[in-house]
Amino acid sequence: MIPSPRIGNIFFFVSDVDRTERFYRDVIGLAVERMPDDGSGNAWLNAPIPGNVDLIFFQGDVQAGNSPILVFDLAEGGIDGVVDALAKAGTTIVTPVSHAPGGWSSEFADPDGYMLSLYQTNTVPR
Repeated sequence: MIPSPRIGNIFFFVSDVDRTERFYRDVIGLAVERMPDDGSGNAWLNAPIPGNVDLIFFQGDVQAGNSPILVFDLAEGGIDGVVDALAKAGTTIVTPVSHAPGGWSSEFADPDGYMLSLYQTNTVPR
């Protein structure tokens, strides 16, 4: 079970970060911020929306079913325990707990194969 589930981010893979930035900034009107390189050589985008949710965009392979990904924020930490509990409940863990910009993340699939994610900052215990 995810403690206090709250959507913190909606994550998108995009084929062109520059084009995506122009669209969400100039057409949609969001305050899009270009973030520093994530270590992979690619810049990424963050666009806060009302409700304390961020749209985040990484350049990557865009395929049906891999984007967008709802990201549950683990404000109180414990990502390792949550992922272990999901696995024990029979959930398919797609990506084990791994480093993400500013924290840790893990991806898993719902019963229909939709990707979901957990994210926890480095400021709370794993």
